[in-house]
Amino acid sequence: MTLRPSYAPRHRARPRIAASALVVVLGLGLAACTSANDGLIDSYQQGGDTGFISGDGSVQEIAPDQRGDAVDFTGTAVDGSTVTSSDFAGDVLVLNFWYAGCGPCRAEAPTLEAVAQKTGANFLGVNIYDGPEQATAFEQTYGISYPSVLAKDDAALKLAFASWTPLQAVPITLVLDAQGRVAARLIGQVESESILTTIVDDVRSEQS
Repeated sequence: MTLRPSYAPRHRARPRIAASALVVVLGLGLAACTSANDGLIDSYQQGGDTGFISGDGSVQEIAPDQRGDAVDFTGTAVDGSTVTSSDFAGDVLVLNFWYAGCGPCRAEAPTLEAVAQKTGANFLGVNIYDGPEQATAFEQTYGISYPSVLAKDDAALKLAFASWTPLQAVPITLVLDAQGRVAARLIGQVESESILTTIVDDVRSEQS
């Protein structure tokens, strides 16, 4: 896992961590998530809610040979339709975890929409707290064109992402590769279009 706290211009080569070191860092990161998730998993299974904290703005990228299993999920969209991970098979998917009362989520909404329009990539929101009316109002206010699934009362949907986002740290954004594996994780508000655009383009280029 590579931590990239600030954007490096695309033409500048980004250093790669040795495979052994990457495994150690990735293991530590996931261990921290697992620790945070222990109580959350129990809460999800019981249908409970939890408090939220903002992320630190770090960017974590994972080399293709170090990625885990594909993320498999099924959820109900704001409009009542069913959305599954298989709907996006074969292309990059950007997953953004948010809720309407989250200040950084509101601040990053125009940035995410701009990247979605610029790259033409698949984007899917995962609303962790709101019902359809609140989520719809948010989408209309900020001009969000891509769909979101509702996770508040969907324990299975929350558990599908538990290894990568304990959901008490929002906003968080995952970039999945064409195989549905997590290729990058942005913790906290996405403040720069160029950072996310470059990540999406880089992950897409792996297919060629």
